[in-house]
Amino acid sequence: MNTKTPHANPSKSRSPRHRAREFALQGLYQWLLNNEDSGAIEAHIREAHGFDKADREHFDALLHGSINQSLQLRDDIAPLIDRKISELSPVEHAALLIGAYELKNHVEIPYRVIINEAVELTKSFGGLDGHKYVNGVLDKLAAKLRSTEVAAGR
Repeated sequence: MNTKTPHANPSKSRSPRHRAREFALQGLYQWLLNNEDSGAIEAHIREAHGFDKADREHFDALLHGSINQSLQLRDDIAPLIDRKISELSPVEHAALLIGAYELKNHVEIPYRVIINEAVELTKSFGGLDGHKYVNGVLDKLAAKLRSTEVAAGR
């Protein structure tokens, strides 16, 4: 079993909130592969190089919120994908959980920002075309969860 956390070279121009998403993705990746306790994952991630530049509050919300709401978030995602959730790559799965969590729980963040951030995470950490898949799924989810905002933006 691969227990290694995905790692990308964080750009110096990344915002604290983007860094929080990067670290949350890494934590969710560990959780998806090893089903580790979220507290242990958090402690490990907080020791990572560059964590001091991340928005700690947003990281906590994303990591713990995505894990705590994972069953509900997967229920929201499942009808929008073309395969079983268990068949998603761990990076795509984690990015979709983060995106779905933010769409549901952080209405102060525009849906386009949430989708763009999830796409960027998938480009940095995932496979070749995973970002296109994540974009399509979250676009459909945004239309469902934030129909008024999406309609106003089109």
